[in-house]
Parts: sequence; C-alpha cells; structure tokens
Amino acid sequence: MTDRPLKQIHLAAHFPGVNNTTVWTDPQSRSQIEFSSFRHLAETAERGLFDFLFLAEGLRLREVKGRIHDLDVVGRPESITVLNALAAVTGRLGLAATVNATFNEPYELARRFASLDHLSGGRAAWNVVTSSDAFTGENFRRGGYLDRADRYTRAAEFVQLAREFWDAEGDTVRHRGPQFDVEGRLSLPRPPQGHPVVIQAGDSDEGREFAAATADVVFSRHSTLAAGQAFHADVKRRLAAYGRKPDELKIMPGVTYVLGDTEAEAAERAAEIRRAQVGPLTAIAHLEQIWGIDLSGHDPDGPLPAADPVVDSTVVQGRTRLGDPREIAARWRAVAAEKRLTSRELVIEVTGRQSFVGTPEAVAAQLDAHVQSDAADGFILVPHLTPGGLDEFVDRVVPLLQERGVFRTEYTGTTLREHLGLPVPGLPVPARR
Repeated sequence: MTDRPLKQIHLAAHFPGVNNTTVWTDPQSRSQIEFSSFRHLAETAERGLFDFLFLAEGLRLREVKGRIHDLDVVGRPESITVLNALAAVTGRLGLAATVNATFNEPYELARRFASLDHLSGGRAAWNVVTSSDAFTGENFRRGGYLDRADRYTRAAEFVQLAREFWDAEGDTVRHRGPQFDVEGRLSLPRPPQGHPVVIQAGDSDEGREFAAATADVVFSRHSTLAAGQAFHADVKRRLAAYGRKPDELKIMPGVTYVLGDTEAEAAERAAEIRRAQVGPLTAIAHLEQIWGIDLSGHDPDGPLPAADPVVDSTVVQGRTRLGDPREIAARWRAVAAEKRLTSRELVIEVTGRQSFVGTPEAVAAQLDAHVQSDAADGFILVPHLTPGGLDEFVDRVVPLLQERGVFRTEYTGTTLREHLGLPVPGLPVPARR
C-alpha cells in the first residue's frame, strides 16, 4: 500500500472508423460522414466530462490485391474541419485531430491548429503521425520519398518548427534545419494554450524517445496490466533527459469495453462483438497482410496457411506495418497451436484491443486499478458502435468512478491543458545579441 493521493483518471473518446473495430453492420450503427454522428459522440463525451475527443485519419483508402477493401474503408471528412464544427456545439471538450507530419508543412499546420485553438477557446490537440510508404505518398507531390529511418527525424523538426511559429507573437521565424528552411510569420496571435496539446502514438524505441522529448500525451496500445506498467515506467523514465517531470506526459492506452448486468452476460456480449468485427473475409484480409499472398481460397475455419510469408509484399496496402511478417507468423502459429484455434479464431484472438469486460462495477474497478498501479494515466475509449457506443459507459461507469473519487464531477478548467493537468509553455527567452 502507499500513502500517495488517489490518481485521477483521464478519459478520452475515439471516434471509430468503418473498419474491424466498428461493428458497422449493427442496426444501431449510423453514418461516418454526417455531422450528427460526430456531434452525438462529442456531446456524449462532454456530458461524461471527458478530456477530449480523438479523431484518427487515413490519407488513402486501403487496398487488398489492387482493389479498395470495402470491409475496411477509413475515409471520412478531414479531421480539423470536423473539429472546427464541433467547437461550436461543445464548450469544454478537448478536440484532437490526427495530422500527418510527413505530407504537410509546418507553417500551414501551425496555422490550422492555432485557428482551432482560438475558435475553441484553448481545446485543440494534434496527434502527430508519420508515414514512409510510397503507396500513401502517391497522393502527394513528393510521393513516397521519405525513408522509414527519417520519419521521426522529420517529425521532431516539424513539431519544433510548429512551436516556433506558435511562440513567435508576430515576430519573424527564421529556421534552418536538415528538413526545413523557413522564414516567415504566423498570421495569428499565440494560441490560448500556448501550444496545442501534442499526442503521439509510436511504440518503437524511436517513438518512445520522440514521445519523451516532444509529446504531452501518448496514445498507447499497452493496456494489459503488466505490459502497461512496463511501458509506463520506460517512457516516464526517459523524461528526465529532456528536463521534464513525470506528470508532464500522460499515457492513455486505447481500450474497448463491454458491459453486462452479470459477468456472464458481458462475456457473451464481448464474444458476439468480436465475431461481428472479424468475419470470414476480414480474417482472410488479416492473414493476407501478414503472409503477403492471395489467400482468397483459404478456409477461415481451418488452420493457418502452411506457406511462409512473403516479405515486402504489396498484396495489402495502406495498413501500418506491424513488424517482420515471418516473426509475426511464427508467434501466431504458436498461439494457434497452444489454444487449438482456427484461422479466424486466431485473428479474433490476436487483433483485438485490450477490453474491459464485466458489470459496470467491475469495469470501473479494473480501470481504477490500472491507473492506481501506474499501468496508465487514463484511457482513450474506442467504442464498437458509431455514434452511440459511448452512451452506456457515460451513463453506467462514469458515476461509479466519481463515487470512487478518481474522476471529476465537473470541469474545473476551460482548456484541454487544464483538463490534463499540463503546464502552459512559456515563451522562450530571447537570445542575447
């Protein structure tokens, strides 16, 4: 036991896309494009006193064997455009947009996020992502020019330059670096937050170092207790090298939840949702991403493919590379053999996010235990339904977290930095001449 005060839980909401996270065939599922869907989820999150709403974004539709994969379409309106509209119908909720640092320019992006921060009264956040694949690059003038090893080099300098523009206060920014050579002035006053909140989601060693040096929030995938504690300790340990304190970076894994009136009911619902998320064709598409070969004739209710994976295949394009496909296939085969799983059962097993499953009381206790044991500072909830998938959590779990004394009962600040307990960056001290 420890005498330290109870940690407060941070909560955010992820607007799911049309993919195997979302059960888009459910009768309750609604549009991914109509503003009413975004508004419903945002208003529910704000009613639940969440820190922010998070929008992911893809720059190209995914393809399987040269055709758009119609079971996993990620297209929807551009994120900052959506969030500017949501700023008008929300008052406290943070608004986080995913924008790629590879295929944008620092001045233009700094201006867009400064605009969102001003229009929302200090609620903007930028989820920094990178890309190195030529498939996505075909949509842009420079194409897939960026070597994979350079993506964080460019991203770090990109964020640095954006912050120089936010700090300029009308002065001229003169930046000379390996990625950017810029001289200009931002056409807006300094944002209300000083800097919009920066979110990062990389898990490699480079990604963790980038987060420690640059990010305010990490969107982590390490959400089991032991893995979360190891990731939390590793990233927080790195902060000191950059003159930062542990509470200046919040680690928030993306998680799902399923509630039931009993544990058995919740478990049954969770199994039904996973079967709906990973149908036979989706299971085959996941296998093709790893094996890199056409598996349209493969039986999803049979064993895994006997063939070895093909490295650097283009059978599936537009999905993030998860690692060496040969190593992944070996792990999958080991799991399938140990648990006697079919191909589809294996994909269901290995592709799901960490889920908190149980009664509202049990889920509240699990979330609290993860935060108090330093496996996370909070969570980004990824509901399986659009746009009503957050309703049940806000109605049934949030009050229990409040009763535990680990979640706010009202907003006490107006900006996202205040919600997250993050400092407002001061202006840099001018260099002596």
